Amino acid sequence: MTRGFYYVIGAQTFSALADNALFIAAIALIQQLSGPDWMASIMKWWVAVGYVVLAAYVGAFADTFPKGRVMLWTNSLKVCGCALMYFHGAFDLSGEGQIVVVCVAFAIVGVGAAAYSPAKYGIITEMLAPADLVKGNSWIEGMTVLSIILGAVLGGVLISPAVASWLLSQPVIGSLATSPAEAAIVVIAGLYAIAAGLNFKIPDTGVRYPRQSTNPFALNREFFRYVSVLWRDKLGQISLAVTTLFWGAGATLQLVVIEWGRVQLNYRLDQASILMGVAALGTIFGAIAASKVSIQRSLSVLPVGVCMGLVVLLMPFVTATWSVYTLLLVIGGLSGYFVVPMNALLQHRGHVLLSAGHSIAVQNFNEQLNILLMVSLYTMMLWLEIPINNIIIVFGVLVAVLMAVIIRWNHINHKQSPDLHQQIGDSGHGRSL
Repeated sequence: MTRGFYYVIGAQTFSALADNALFIAAIALIQQLSGPDWMASIMKWWVAVGYVVLAAYVGAFADTFPKGRVMLWTNSLKVCGCALMYFHGAFDLSGEGQIVVVCVAFAIVGVGAAAYSPAKYGIITEMLAPADLVKGNSWIEGMTVLSIILGAVLGGVLISPAVASWLLSQPVIGSLATSPAEAAIVVIAGLYAIAAGLNFKIPDTGVRYPRQSTNPFALNREFFRYVSVLWRDKLGQISLAVTTLFWGAGATLQLVVIEWGRVQLNYRLDQASILMGVAALGTIFGAIAASKVSIQRSLSVLPVGVCMGLVVLLMPFVTATWSVYTLLLVIGGLSGYFVVPMNALLQHRGHVLLSAGHSIAVQNFNEQLNILLMVSLYTMMLWLEIPINNIIIVFGVLVAVLMAVIIRWNHINHKQSPDLHQQIGDSGHGRSL
């Protein structure tokens, strides 16, 4: 691994750390403004909309400029969203109007994340050989999940009564903030600044792609052709189906854990945020274990996805702190173990068939489209006042059944193409379509 790779990891870690802490701060801000519980899922929904709507363009954008610069520019857009959230009270609006401003601000952060993602993943395929992609993905997934842990926990700590009071008592922060949520946002802005500093250190890999079109109609046409290419590829379609399911389930599980903690465990938001961190910690352990899985054996981890869905079904039956933490660690560990090899395989196939930026944009499009679907389903069930434990049962069964379907799909593909396993090691490089 080169020094430049570690700068990418560092920049991604701080940027994602800030994103996840800001999500907790935004929920606290909405609660402060007396917003409904389902508004948290609406914020996730709008972030996913940004990924889906911009999918046809962010891949071309990432492949037009050096990806380190793209990461810097898009991180700056996240700062703009953070600033808008901070200034929500400057608008002469009712409480409901200010809630809309908070949601729009987080959506802007989501747009920055949507454009950031193809650059951060694409530069890995430029820096590393195919044989190192699983290890590289283990690093970036592990550190991303670590930032989710620390971000969720940090967000909860920053809005906790004791820490918020201390922050507001400090001269600088006290002069800038009047509430725990605002004090948290000020601290989080500093994390984005650190990420920006690391972005400056990321070297230009020297990889250049053909000139990208600026015609939106042409970009859309090309993008959906790229989507078709990956879904027609027998390896690409399996890895794409798994990662699409995983990220939709993961985003929904974050919301489920917060609500579950509030309803079943009587946790405050800052306490429930720790539960998200525990699950993410398990994902790190799973990702580390997955680094031992070669890309040629990546498909062997598929049954672990079924196990994860089944283990989720145990959530309604645990209440003791040790059992709650243990269960969330297991769920996270299983998810990390099966998604990292799938992510590496998908990136490799995408890089072989398309290009770094476009393949990640296709991946994000499908994953965020599923997040839209699953978060919408979750929000509707909350709106219908379905008990959270019933929602958990639906969620776990859905994941297990869909993973079983994908396993059967993979078996059919191998029967139709006996030499499919040999294609995993194909080290072709960004073919022109």
